[in-house]
Amino acid sequence: MARFGEVINPPEKEGKEKHVPVIEAPASVKAGESFQVTVTVGKDVPHPNTVEHHIKWIQVFVALEGRPYNPVHVTTFDVGPTFGDPKVTFPMKLEKKATLFALEYCNIHGVWENSVPVGVE
Repeated sequence: MARFGEVINPPEKEGKEKHVPVIEAPASVKAGESFQVTVTVGKDVPHPNTVEHHIKWIQVFVALEGRPYNPVHVTTFDVGPTFGDPKVTFPMKLEKKATLFALEYCNIHGVWENSVPVGVE
């Protein structure tokens, strides 16, 4: 049986164009306090944003330390071609150590992922 995870492109597969979602989040946060997360596709080299070639959506999930079933969906942003840039910033809170996962979908090159750990004090 095929699994969806087998078709998600990891950061190591990056080629000429920038498709890996870059996650900007603090390395450590205080439990229960709001912090900002920014996810950008094509941070150093902008991703095309045309009707023919664009990022359709960005999703963020969190895998919480000690939770038996992960991940938990945090947010989804739908990005329109030509007008919206593939960059989102949003507030979130954590109660315990976690790993943030970002997925993004390019209408030509598929789904790409990246992750970062976030400690909690």
